[in-house]
Amino acid sequence: MLKRFVQLAFTLVGASAGYYLGPEFFGALQKSPLKFGDVPAPGYIGGALGAVIMFVATIWLSNNVVKWIRWSEERLIKIPAADGVFGALGLIFGLIVAFLIQQPLSSLPIPGVNHVLPFIFSGLFGYLGFRVGYKKRDELISVFTLGRQNKEGRNKKEGRETFEHKILDTSVIIDGRIADICRTGFLEGTLVIPSFVLEELQHIADSSDVLKRNRGRRGLDILNKIQKELNVKVIIYEGDFEEVAEVDSKLVKLAKVLSGKVVTNDFNLNKVCELQGVSVLNINDLANAVKPVVLPGEEINVQVIKDGKEHGQGVAYLDDGTMIVIEGGREYIGDRLDVLVTSVLQTSAGRMIFAKPKLLERAL
Repeated sequence: MLKRFVQLAFTLVGASAGYYLGPEFFGALQKSPLKFGDVPAPGYIGGALGAVIMFVATIWLSNNVVKWIRWSEERLIKIPAADGVFGALGLIFGLIVAFLIQQPLSSLPIPGVNHVLPFIFSGLFGYLGFRVGYKKRDELISVFTLGRQNKEGRNKKEGRETFEHKILDTSVIIDGRIADICRTGFLEGTLVIPSFVLEELQHIADSSDVLKRNRGRRGLDILNKIQKELNVKVIIYEGDFEEVAEVDSKLVKLAKVLSGKVVTNDFNLNKVCELQGVSVLNINDLANAVKPVVLPGEEINVQVIKDGKEHGQGVAYLDDGTMIVIEGGREYIGDRLDVLVTSVLQTSAGRMIFAKPKLLERAL
């Protein structure tokens, strides 16, 4: 169908050119030494000849034109909508500036230059406008979303309910606890899954390493579970930041564009977000916040699992996974015993409890 359309378009162009150039062409033949006779209706005959010539030419030319159109179509489809819109706006703005500059240039008293410079400036400013609009799309989106942010701020002041974007990173998807948090309803708003995070998950799922492959597949299963089973709004962000290579940096830029929060359990990404003023929700911080509070002097009954790093130490774990280091607990490996908490160490990576056997306290 596309090939037929190209052939028809070229045929119409040939017919139009032949119709307007036919009288001049046949008039020139009459003045030539060949003494060509009068041609009735030279416009129509010229149009017919032009249509035939262009139709014959498109027999081998149309295939190349169709290939070029297909290639252009594929390239345009791959461009995110936001990139294309802001690139087109920049192009239009650049052409408007070029048009305003062309008016004084066309009046220059320099033969030839006043006809060439307008085309040069049109191409130059059109290209610059497109590149600026394409490269500065993130900042322009931030400008356009400023009104939305102000509206959300007014809604909050008025007590109306507002929702914001929660952007998931690869680590929190693979971790899997995000599905349980969404099920409880503690995480409000719209979950945003960037396309570059999905690509990273797919690469991990296709890895030759068995552990990585299982982690990637687990992440994809978690996403399917969130989309199909949970009552949570999920959107896939198709845009990309081609000038940025690292996925973490792309997440930070996306959070700035959407004015959202990054949901992660990556300690390094957490610090980067804090440095760049991006709000972040760390699943590990949430898990630590809901762990039972243990104070020095409290008594806990635990089972010693293994020996510790230091001499004579034993290691036990609470039900929530908190590690307990027991001084002198090595000899009780495999047994349950009562211990007294001596100190609690709280870090972003987790909570660690130091204790000593209660029997030792009684002996003292």
